[in-house]
Amino acid sequence: MNTLLYALFEALRRHRWLRMLACAFVFTSLGNGLTQVVIFGLLLSWKAPASLLTVAYLFATLPGFIGSLIGEKLCRFYSPVHLLILTELLGLTALLFPLLGIHYHSVTALLAVQSTEALLTGMSWPALTLLFKRALTADELPAATCLENVIFASQVLLGMGLGIVLFDYLSVLTLLAIDAASFVGSLVMLSLAGSALTVTATDPVKITTPDPLHWKRLSRRQKRSLLLLPALAAVGAPAMALLPALAQQIHPTNAAGLALPLLFARSLGQLCGPMLLNRDSLPRYANRNRPLLTCLSIFLLAYGLLPLFAEVQTAALGMIFVAHLASNIVFAAGTYGVLSHFETRQVSAASGKAWRWQTLSASVFTCFAATLASTLGAVQALYIVSASALIMVAAVMACYRE
Repeated sequence: MNTLLYALFEALRRHRWLRMLACAFVFTSLGNGLTQVVIFGLLLSWKAPASLLTVAYLFATLPGFIGSLIGEKLCRFYSPVHLLILTELLGLTALLFPLLGIHYHSVTALLAVQSTEALLTGMSWPALTLLFKRALTADELPAATCLENVIFASQVLLGMGLGIVLFDYLSVLTLLAIDAASFVGSLVMLSLAGSALTVTATDPVKITTPDPLHWKRLSRRQKRSLLLLPALAAVGAPAMALLPALAQQIHPTNAAGLALPLLFARSLGQLCGPMLLNRDSLPRYANRNRPLLTCLSIFLLAYGLLPLFAEVQTAALGMIFVAHLASNIVFAAGTYGVLSHFETRQVSAASGKAWRWQTLSASVFTCFAATLASTLGAVQALYIVSASALIMVAAVMACYRE
């Protein structure tokens, strides 16, 4: 066996701190997914318009730009483990926003928790990337790529799966209480992970020459690595942002009943895609255009066919699963490229820059999608924005091909 999943199991078997870290993010992902269920469930039950549902996705991404800047700077002075603990503490505090939203029937408060989570995710990304780069060997970097993908996907997969089952049976306050308990569990696991790490891995970077990354000084391969995640966001973000609105347009009488299973299928595809990828083929995906553009085309085609299969829910779920099976191969290639093509002293800055560019790309194209969705409808906005983005991505990546 030579898949990324096998590489992850090998690394987990070798490193106790990595097992504790994985458990911490499993707890966090469970809670964040439950929060997403509460937010989108309430917005759909309050009959929120399609443009607002799309903007909700924007609020869940744009603050990550500021968060990555903060995280990148803090990595120079503080241990990455301590920064991860700080983001979990702030995430626990942010649960006050949905409580206020429920009490005052405030959409603003619901969007505020989305923004806070995005800010904290942006803060944690440079710290997490730095921790992997310093504590793992070069041969173990594919395992780190797989774990980052698991963290990314399981946020909705675990919490959304449980939330879909429990949403109609438990009160919203009970779901938020489970969310808070998950943050507490994560804090305990992160503390154990920090205790198991060596001093070298947990120290701050302490860069003696803190030169920022200059585009002209980067190699072609490094430039390409920084562009992969923004390229994925340009094509994928409008489609993902429009998913609840697509469900609302396709089945206006039962939008939540279709949207929540589609969100679950989305995360299941995100989880499975890179895990089935051969670890030896990961550099090929990271360094060549054709496999990446093929994956993005499959993603867009699957989303485009969704309205045709909407009457058969199993087929609709299959379309979304296949779409994100393909898209997260691109995500794995992007994260691996940053980890493998930058030195340790550069990796936190590189990951922060890639995250910011990804956030800007997602925000710009999501704004276009939200604007068109309010006038032309969600399906038409999907076709126009994501297809245009794919053409632009193909042109840009052609300039940086190997």
